[in-house]
Amino acid sequence: MQLFMKAHKLTAITAVIIILITNTAAAFSDGKTTFSVKYKDEIIRYKTFGIYVMPGEKVDFEVLDTPDQGNYGLEAGADGITKVDNNKWRWEVPQEKGLYELVITNPPRNDTMILNTFVMVPFRQIQGEYLNGYRIGKYPEEPLRDLEIYEPPDGFIEVTEQNQDTYISPHFQLKQFLCKQNGDYPEYVVLRERLLSKLEIVLAKVNEADYQCETFYVMSGYRTPYYNEVIRDVRYSRHIYGGAADIFIDVDPVDGVMDDLNKDGKINYSDADVLYDIVDDMYGKPWYEILIGGLGKYGCTECHGPFVHIDVRGFRARW
Repeated sequence: MQLFMKAHKLTAITAVIIILITNTAAAFSDGKTTFSVKYKDEIIRYKTFGIYVMPGEKVDFEVLDTPDQGNYGLEAGADGITKVDNNKWRWEVPQEKGLYELVITNPPRNDTMILNTFVMVPFRQIQGEYLNGYRIGKYPEEPLRDLEIYEPPDGFIEVTEQNQDTYISPHFQLKQFLCKQNGDYPEYVVLRERLLSKLEIVLAKVNEADYQCETFYVMSGYRTPYYNEVIRDVRYSRHIYGGAADIFIDVDPVDGVMDDLNKDGKINYSDADVLYDIVDDMYGKPWYEILIGGLGKYGCTECHGPFVHIDVRGFRARW
């Protein structure tokens, strides 16, 4: 009997250990560093992040919010790095398009930020409606309400079979934002760094709300003006400027459709409501102000399931 009790206790302890290990393995990591870096008008806080620059551009990087002055370093897979001050550098971007890796290190904390840096193809290289055989279409000649965010992009990220799997934030890859139009490589994408920061924050909030999710299904990321016109979306869609994503949670099961988030046995508009409310609850928080943009929810059609639209237009819009 004593042997049975001991064996029973060991079995129970083993079960608890297995549960703890399983829960630990399943725990969501936000992928943040212990320091932040200022780049242009963006503050980057992630161990992996994508940035998009123009050939020959001079770009400054500065480590912020850290007591470890003088302990950081910047390494680049290219020449052109100049140290400006403690924890501040300037990089003269190469003329050659492509992917370059910048690494900011903090040896005392054993912490590293990898900036996957894409040197873009300039907008002026479009010929007619095509860029290297890929149809872009035509951007509106006049920006909406003279707002800078509706100016045509400076350049395009060239996406190849070799770089499409690149992580542009801890939980999102470049290929998730490709336009859905048919075409061979290379393809071209416009992305705004702030959109990825917002998606990462939303993803973390979703996991805090007990919806385990390692990434969102991006139903629509970048759209070329040509494709945007084909699907008859609005002329000044934030998608053509790289600042919007239509997303949903697709985990259980992974089937290309929004999960039953409210557990009512149906996949419908109410599930989009759940995700919408998580995002909308962040509105009004001081830290959220820089991420303000559009938020919309959509139900099912013959072509798609429910989803939520998120963008970083800089002012509040709801539908």
